[in-house]
Formats: sequence, C-alpha cells, structure tokens
Amino acid sequence: MRILYVGNSFTSRNNLPGTVAALAGARGIEVTHRLISAGGASLRQHLNAGKALAEIASGGYDVVVLQEQSTLPVKSPARMRDSVRDFQAAIEAAGARTALYLTWARRNQPEAQQALTTAYAASAAEVGATLVPVGLVWERFLATYEEPALHDADNSHPAPAGSYLAACVFLIALLEENPVGIDLPVKGLDAGTAELIRRATWSICTDLVEGR
Repeated sequence: MRILYVGNSFTSRNNLPGTVAALAGARGIEVTHRLISAGGASLRQHLNAGKALAEIASGGYDVVVLQEQSTLPVKSPARMRDSVRDFQAAIEAAGARTALYLTWARRNQPEAQQALTTAYAASAAEVGATLVPVGLVWERFLATYEEPALHDADNSHPAPAGSYLAACVFLIALLEENPVGIDLPVKGLDAGTAELIRRATWSICTDLVEGR
C-alpha cells in the first residue's frame, strides 16, 4: 500500500507514518509512504500551496490521509468540510481513496473532543472517506488509564505513547489488522507499555465498531 499523509506536526511528530509502516510490515503488509507537512498548517493552506495536490495528481497512491489543523474543526467545521471536499475531488481523480485522521482534544480542553469528532465524522460521511478515529480512542484510553501520558508537555502534541496509540488505530482502521502481539521496539516506550497500548487500542476499537 502506498500512503500519502497531508498534515502538520500532529502527523509528523514521533514519525507516525514510519510507525504505521513498521506495524504493517509486522503483519506482512508492505507500506510505502510520503509526508507533506507544515507546522500548524490547515488543509486549506495545503490546498493553496499546491504541493499536496501536485503529489496526489502524480498518481500511484492508494490512500491519502488528511489531517486538519488541530483546533479548526471546532472553530470552523464548514471550512474543514470545504477543504476535504476539494481534496476529495483531486484524490478521486487520481484513483486513490481518502482517509481522515481524527485528532484529539488538548489536555486542558477535553470537552472539545465532541466537536472534533462531529466535524471529522460529518466530513468522512459526506465524501465517503475512511475515518481513522484516533481522537475517540485517545479519549477512551485517558478515561481508563492514568499512564502512560498521551499528550506531550505542551498539552497539545502527542507524546511517544500518543503517537504509538495513533499508529495502532491506523493499523486497525486503515489496514484492518490487529496490533496485539506485534513485538517491535518502540522509541520512548518500554515493551510492557507498548503492549498495553496495543491491547487497549484493539479493545476500544472493537467496542466502537460494536457500538459500545
């Protein structure tokens, strides 16, 4: 599978694309990837810059993952929907499919998760995109476990554990594979913590699929 990621530091931090590829490789799936990222960028800024559209048009990608700026879906869901719609037209023309990377609320604003989830889910439903529900899984994980910390010290970006949880959700939602038992070293995490995240992520995603 060839994946193009379009986003900002929520995608690039702790090498999320590389971690997804490593997890997929452990399940016998070869994933190649490219990341187009700019600090704090929104999808509209990526559209206006043109680099992402040119890369999509070059063809060859199976999936294009879109990550909106972290607070914009709360402040202006209509703007997000417009941007996703414009990206979808280009992605569809290139013969690829769209995935939306649903991100998480900041540590001191957990109530924002509902608006984030609603905005991403609405956009995914409108264009027929795959929803990668990282923020939903993140929220449920925090409600159950005190450790490890998923947020970095700035209360916004992902700590290594947060990025690893995100990668596990990608493996489940995008590649339909179970991360439990994948015994690969994870930078910044001990083996026990990594396995806890894998098991919790699989359990939470199973509950979400079954409506629990």
